[in-house]
Amino acid sequence: MIFLVVGLGYILGRTGALGDHASTTLARLVFFVCTPALLMHSLATSDLSVVFSPTLAVASVSALMMGLIYLIVAHFWLRRPIPEVTIGALSASYVNSVNLGLPIAIFVLDDASFIAPLLLFQIVFYSPIALATLDLTALDSAHRGSVWKTIAVPLRNPILIGGVIGLALSLSGWTPPQAILEPADMLGQASVPLALLTFGLTLTGTTIFAKGESPRRDVAVASFLKAIVMPTLAYVVARWMFGMSGHDLFAQVVIAALPTAQNVLVYATRYGRGVVLARDTALITTVLSIPVIALIALLLA
Repeated sequence: MIFLVVGLGYILGRTGALGDHASTTLARLVFFVCTPALLMHSLATSDLSVVFSPTLAVASVSALMMGLIYLIVAHFWLRRPIPEVTIGALSASYVNSVNLGLPIAIFVLDDASFIAPLLLFQIVFYSPIALATLDLTALDSAHRGSVWKTIAVPLRNPILIGGVIGLALSLSGWTPPQAILEPADMLGQASVPLALLTFGLTLTGTTIFAKGESPRRDVAVASFLKAIVMPTLAYVVARWMFGMSGHDLFAQVVIAALPTAQNVLVYATRYGRGVVLARDTALITTVLSIPVIALIALLLA
């Protein structure tokens, strides 16, 4: 179901049926409206133990370890400057938790709340550290903002705000009236198909791994860490550190196998460093995620 909708998005992009700026418009709709509504409704109506659970620890350890391994390889072997190392580390560890994470959580794991801990970790903790590093190393003093202002940028993320509202409602124990919950649920249900269509639209007209343009070794290292090593590490951490088994173990490994998030390309474009690295890694890990998640399902589902 997921890849049929992605394929439809690709066809719409190839034919130009939705116009030149369709992917941008749909992406903004998903980002600013539908996904915040989905998270707010899901968290407001779910048990908070799902959010503050071992899932948060597994996602955090897996991502931080991948970022650290890439940092060591890129700095000491590839000899890359810090901004490129930062973008590469994000490419190797920052999970696509919205465009593919939410659909897979709903259709494969049957529970959107598995993604909430990952979203909170990435937006509240991981993004501020990466953005502060890029602000200090990729910009000259004339264009550099304050560190605190840079760190605060992810905190204005509408997806985070929707999640915080949902958490607050769940903590309070107050159930909003149906006049509020039902529209949020309706908009939230539109998030998954629109995100998949948007993803399909973005796959058109892009050449990856181009000779002389793409930093192939960097892309290969980041893609290998993200697609193969990260889900393997998540399995080890979830099974032997937290004693998970069955569906919970399956969920942790699938989440870790999700491809690189488009956010990394946004950050790279914003700072003008590692743009091709972020773009190529996102596309390669997306293609690799299909057989990897299928194999995980075969072995663990």
